[in-house]
Amino acid sequence: SDCAIAAGTFSVCFTMNRLTKRLTQQLGKPSQGLWGWLVNRYLEKKNRFLEVNAVKLCNIQPESVVLEVGFGPGLGLQEAAKCITYPKGKLYGVDYSDYMHSVTSRRLQADIRTGKVTLFLGSVEHIPLEDNVVDRVFHCNCYYFWPNQRAGSKEIHRVMKPGGMMVTTLNLDTLKMITAAGLLKDTHWPPEPYMAVLRDTGFVDVRMEDKQVDGKSFQAIFATANKL
Repeated sequence: SDCAIAAGTFSVCFTMNRLTKRLTQQLGKPSQGLWGWLVNRYLEKKNRFLEVNAVKLCNIQPESVVLEVGFGPGLGLQEAAKCITYPKGKLYGVDYSDYMHSVTSRRLQADIRTGKVTLFLGSVEHIPLEDNVVDRVFHCNCYYFWPNQRAGSKEIHRVMKPGGMMVTTLNLDTLKMITAAGLLKDTHWPPEPYMAVLRDTGFVDVRMEDKQVDGKSFQAIFATANKL
């Protein structure tokens, strides 16, 4: 009957909505368990390209102090660690997922043991670093999961040195595709409002550039910390 078909359609839609909401939550903050494991594998496969290129675009020097926000499985930190020389160079990462903190702690255990890398379990809104200490900041597919973009941007700006550079990498085509599939609802993924927030919180020369490496396209958002 029509009633049975309608009920079945509603049930399928309700289930799909729950699944997409759960997956969106896991993409933002993976947790221990099957969902988190699947998201971790996805990030390791899909995010590596963006992570590696974010590090390259940062132009990290051996003595740079570098921060990654939302380090996930640690691929970007692993790449950045190759660029710096400890103890003058130092690498920090902050992520609010216990599971990702655990995964990355294992991945980078040697560098953590020497002090070259320090991981913080916490939010971008509360970075446990002093003012004006970071030369470079990078993050990938991250800003749209921040609870408060303005508070996060202000906190990143606080810890950066005057003239320090931040690089954000993303793939707009992929974002548009997964939002069309129902993911990332209630997130602020469009880059323009994020860039406006950066300008409002003390960043200058904020711009987005189209990039292509090895035949793959992506976008990079650059911002410089102004402390005048």
